[in-house]
Order: sequence, then structure tokens, then C-alpha cells
Amino acid sequence: MPKKPSFENAIEFAAELIRIPGMPGGEGEVAARVREEMDTLGLVDVRIDETGNVIGVARGRGEAPPVMLSCHLDVVAAGDPSGWEVPPYAGEVRDAFLHGRGAMDIKGPLAIQTYAAAAMIDQAPGDVIVAHTVLEERGGLGMKRLLEEGSVDPAAVVIGEATHGDVCIGHRGRAELEVILEGVAGHASAPHRASNALDLLGGVLDGIRDLAGRQESDRELGEASLVATMVDVLPESRNVIPDLVIVSVDWRVLPGVEERELSAALRSAIHARVGTPPTGLTYDVRMASELQRTYTGYEEKCSLFTPGFLMNPEHPVVRAAARAVGRRFEASGGARVRPWAFATDGGWACGVNEIPTIGFAPGEERHAHTNEERLELEEARWAFERHPDLIVAMQRALTSRV
Repeated sequence: MPKKPSFENAIEFAAELIRIPGMPGGEGEVAARVREEMDTLGLVDVRIDETGNVIGVARGRGEAPPVMLSCHLDVVAAGDPSGWEVPPYAGEVRDAFLHGRGAMDIKGPLAIQTYAAAAMIDQAPGDVIVAHTVLEERGGLGMKRLLEEGSVDPAAVVIGEATHGDVCIGHRGRAELEVILEGVAGHASAPHRASNALDLLGGVLDGIRDLAGRQESDRELGEASLVATMVDVLPESRNVIPDLVIVSVDWRVLPGVEERELSAALRSAIHARVGTPPTGLTYDVRMASELQRTYTGYEEKCSLFTPGFLMNPEHPVVRAAARAVGRRFEASGGARVRPWAFATDGGWACGVNEIPTIGFAPGEERHAHTNEERLELEEARWAFERHPDLIVAMQRALTSRV
């Protein structure tokens, strides 16, 4: 017999998931538990795909276009447990909050979405797809692959990243670039025999600052930004002149920007400061990348680029969602519509695949990735209770557009 899709059971499930750490690439135990819960709740077509995403379907009563609810399975590291008021993997409810790593980013919302979908079995105007993805914290390979493979075909997506009850319609993208400075290593006692890669560092940092000062801005998303965040020097010995310096650059970009444009722009800005390097020294700019391996064994070399997106606030799906959600402490009026400050899997859903995408979930963004992560239970209950109206409103808006 299917499990009752109640809020209380959803929070118990969220607490259980918090007790299962799942770093990017190590989500296997979390995925298995989520799959089991989907089966218990009565979802159908429950499966884990090649990449490791967990997918299930809450069958609706009609043929309205399907809406997909999506969170991610991975969490960031907890750091030093002694810095937490409540142990990070205890999944403890204290003082009307669910505490722990993943409480609001994103195992609490994951449980709420999964249970809300189950509550809509045979009730929603169309199917409700539930798809929880891997490696979101490392750029979103799970969502990228899920939509590339075409095993799901949602007409709209709801991302369960924290919105504090607002309806979020986009965010800037994130690109990680590297500036590679190369020289000739040598003993620090004889600098004339070497070409010190650090000699180019000042000009490189000046070029980065120059480019940061002339970024474009968007009325909804604000200004694009870039900043140098790390300098790696090799060899690491303090008595060796380095032949390799890597400067990491974090660039928050507006939607529609392509990766190759970023490398070219940064290279040009650095050239304006550095010019042609002296003999023995060179520099180049590249998009940072890494070989990502999921817990299922799937591997792909990925550039560290998460696309941005922005929905029109007047889009029918956005308007329908805002009206349906409303505001927690107000009897009338639609939800506040705004962008997120951080990147999500919505960049793949909407920015790349052009699927209408919004965000709605409980939780305050300021608690994400901190040792104070928590989810207020009353806000979570309110968000859980708003999901049926949200799903119905979005499916009706989609039906009117067909």
C-alpha cells in the first residue's frame, strides 16, 4: 500500500536523507533511498538513469502537458562539525527548524517536491515528473544529461532551490576560467638562469580588473562580474623560481553568453596589459574543466560552466505560478517574482533547452552552504500546501498555450 503523502512524512524523509552524506559523485546511497521512497509513494516508471539521476512519474487524471519537479541529490561538504550548532548530519528537528547539511539545499525541498507530486496522483490535470539530479554542485552534469537523452520531455520545470516562498525566474550563469602563465624554473639563488612565471602576474591581475570594470548589466539580474579567486604556483618550493602559475577567475555571466566569447574577452584584456611577454614567458586563457565521474561510473570531461537564464515576468507560466503561490502572510496578491543570486539546474532547463522554468521552495538563501543551514518547518509546510495549486495552475497555463 502506498505511503501517505503527508507533510509530516515528508519531513521525516528529509531528515533521513540528511543523515546520508552525498557529495558530488558520491550520491549513490542517497539516490537508492530516493528511488525506494518514490516506489513506496506510488510513483510509476521509477528508475535511475545511466548518469545516476532518479526519475519517477505521478500519473495525472488527464492529458495536460507534464510539469517536472526537480532538485539535486548532492550537497556541499559540511566542513568542521565543531562549527555547527547542531551536528551537520544529525537531521535533527530543534526549535521549529530542520537542521543539517541539505536541510534547505536541497534535501528538504527534494522531499517536499517528491511528496507533493505523490499527493497529485490521479488529481493533477496531467503527469507530474519528478527528477532529482546528480552533480548540480559541480555545474549540473545530471540535468544536462537528463535533457540531452530525452527520456523526459517536460513542458515546464519547477526547480526546488530555496526561494523563501518567492517565484524565481532566472539567475546569472557561472564560468570558471584559468589564466596559464609559463616560464622556466630555476634555483632562487640564480634568478638570471630562469624565467619567472610570476613576473606576468601583476599585468594579468590588472587585465582582470579592467575587464571587471566594464561588464554589462541586466535590469532583472544585475551586473555580470568577474574576479580572480586563486593563484596556484608550481613548483611549490619557496626556494624555486616557478615555471607555472595558474590564476583562477570566477565570472558570473548574463544569459546568452557562449564559452568561447569569455576566453577571447579575457585574453584580449590581459594582452592590453601584458602585451608580448619577454623571451621565456608565455600566457594563455582557457575554460577550466574537469573529468567528472558519477557514482554509476559514467564519465564526461566537463567545462566548469553553468548557463544562466531569465524568464519573462509576464510569461503565462510565471504569472500563473505567482498567482497560485500567493504570499505566505497575505490573503491576496501574487508571489514576489525575482531572480536567484546563485546558479541552478534551471540554466540547463531554460537557458539551453528553452523549457519554461521557475523556482519555488521554502528556505532562506542566506543559509545555503553555511554551518547554520536550516529549514523553518512552518514555511516548509506552507510551501508543501501550495504545490498542488502551483502544479494545476502551471498545467492549465500550458494547456492554454497549446
